[in-house]
Amino acid sequence: MRDAIDAFRFLFYGPLILVMLTVINWMTSPDEWWVQWAALGIGIAWVICLIRVIRAAIILGGLTALAAYLTRRRER
Repeated sequence: MRDAIDAFRFLFYGPLILVMLTVINWMTSPDEWWVQWAALGIGIAWVICLIRVIRAAIILGGLTALAAYLTRRRER
């Protein structure tokens, strides 16, 4: 569960880091855009984190549905 929380956090921090790197790149060397390589790495990591968060949400939703089903079944 800790991995899913960290992945969810990175979904917000990743783009912020990329914006900061873009500003640094623009201020230091506007003719040479090295930030594209950082964007590639952060983009790949962001997609992997998105998949982890979606997988955790699906599992959590399935467990919630199972608990609701078992609760209703017990009430009968």
